[in-house]
Amino acid sequence: MDTFNKQIREQVSFLFKAIENRMTPEEMKRIRTAYRFAREAHKTQKRNAGGPYIIHPIAVARIIGEELQLGANSIIAAFLHDVVEDTSYTVEDVRKRFGDDVAFLVRVVTKEKKEHYEMSKQLDNFKQMLDSVHYDIRAILIKLADRLHNMRTLESMHANKQMKIAGETDYFYAPLANRLGLYHIKTELQNLSLRYRCPQEYIALENALKKEEEDNREQLKSFTDRISELLLKKGISAKLEVEYRAPYSLWLRMKKFGMDFKHLDNKRAIRIIFPNETSLSEKNKCLHIYSLLTDVFKEKPNSISNYIDSPKENGYQSFHIKLLNEQGRWEEIHLSSERMVRNSRLGCVADRTDGNIDNWINKFRSVLKDVSFHIQESSFIENVVSNFYNDDIRVFTPKGHGIILPQRATALDFAYEIHSSIGDCAQYARINGKLCSVKTVLQRGDCIEIGVNENISPKPDWLNHVLTYKAKRQLQLRLRKMKMIPYQRCSHCHPLPGDELIGFQSGDKKIIIHKRNCYEAISLASKAGDTIVEIGFEEDMDILYPVCVHVKAVDRYHLLSDLIDCVTERLKLSISGLTTITMDEIVDCTINFSVHSARELQDIVSYLYAVKGVDEVRRQELK
Repeated sequence: MDTFNKQIREQVSFLFKAIENRMTPEEMKRIRTAYRFAREAHKTQKRNAGGPYIIHPIAVARIIGEELQLGANSIIAAFLHDVVEDTSYTVEDVRKRFGDDVAFLVRVVTKEKKEHYEMSKQLDNFKQMLDSVHYDIRAILIKLADRLHNMRTLESMHANKQMKIAGETDYFYAPLANRLGLYHIKTELQNLSLRYRCPQEYIALENALKKEEEDNREQLKSFTDRISELLLKKGISAKLEVEYRAPYSLWLRMKKFGMDFKHLDNKRAIRIIFPNETSLSEKNKCLHIYSLLTDVFKEKPNSISNYIDSPKENGYQSFHIKLLNEQGRWEEIHLSSERMVRNSRLGCVADRTDGNIDNWINKFRSVLKDVSFHIQESSFIENVVSNFYNDDIRVFTPKGHGIILPQRATALDFAYEIHSSIGDCAQYARINGKLCSVKTVLQRGDCIEIGVNENISPKPDWLNHVLTYKAKRQLQLRLRKMKMIPYQRCSHCHPLPGDELIGFQSGDKKIIIHKRNCYEAISLASKAGDTIVEIGFEEDMDILYPVCVHVKAVDRYHLLSDLIDCVTERLKLSISGLTTITMDEIVDCTINFSVHSARELQDIVSYLYAVKGVDEVRRQELK
């Protein structure tokens, strides 16, 4: 116990010493009081590893005070974050001792105990925490600090508990830290998660990284020394840091590109950090260094990533290029000011002004409010993850207006981001001037123009090709308002209104309609005749059904044009597919289009038979 007491005194002393220069005497007094209160409240409790429980609140307070550099009330709330949940003290007790602000923070980070959860205990806790962002970002930072220390001490847990906590961390907390701009916390959470989820893979990557670093130490030093000498000679004050990618980052890229560790590029980055100054803007300073470097080193074409003019949505800024080293391999170079590096570490709390904090909160608030309001329509957490926690890309309108979208977003996402009416009528996209499907996945920096057609309406499969919640919600609303087919059509005979039809009621009360000559209908009638029901499958001019016809004809000039005319001009229907093969003057043509009814299909068949040279027209089953 003496060992634990000594550890506790040391850890608290480290915290008090680290923060006293930026705290008033009154704030330090309140922080010390909070520590004593927390120690008394948790005095009978133990950690899973066996030590006094107070070790955990101290560690969380240190992360809040030292690593995130938050204020007194946040540190006090960090000390007290488990008091209401794990002891007999209440939020009102906290309010009486430390005021409304601390009580609010403690209440938000305290997990609500319910008899029945809306989704599940885990998901409801996520939602409770996200809801706090409507008011104050500090509560989420305390929860992140809590999770970070729990991950740092996860080895004391059983394997199944490790998997649960690591899974939550990888899926929810690490991307949250990323969105808040807390790059270092995000990276540590991801790596700790991988370490406990897949320990063998993690150790293998860690060992491979160590070997990579040892094998390349001398040649890398030679390269960085050349850069340092060049900058020094040109009067540029800067320090160089070599940063190897963490195991999790490499693991993710290996999965994404289907590569092994040996063949993976860009395992490291060289950061050139220059002091903050007023004589040149940060961008001009980066361009000056870039010019000096590319006078000496070969630059990889199209390797520039300018995150100064176009910061990532989490606030990250830097200027990236790739230069050729002496061994003929491309080295990734990051040009950053000291301010950029600090902001990368502190993210949303780097700038403490009210306006900056409000900007971060507003980034969360609008979508969270939207997702929460429509929680019954689809999965809350999945929609939050897809909208907030993906790394973002910036794409552009033809006029140069930047639009932030999650990675893997499509041109449809872009269209709905511009306006719901643009998305609903999107017919095609021009991406960097090239004609593309609206389902095309976008890349960072793409310039997109959406072609609209008022006769176009959303298709059900569009839901599989949008990522943002805004697009998903609008599509769901529009598809719900569109007239739906009251029956389920047989997937083999594809019946149409006006065909001779029969209906069967399935076990789940759905009515499935067949053509009366369908083999499945005949089989069902013989085995389950009591499930036959009356149906009223009428033609509706708002609903189209895909069909396919096969035409056989003698080849001649203008034959194909006349065939197309029967569908597109006479009945004003759109052709979705057309294949034609001519062999020995005989044409085999397959035409895919959509009709309103069997009557309309028969009209087209009649028109096709009337075309000169056509010998055979038959309806063909859809594939």
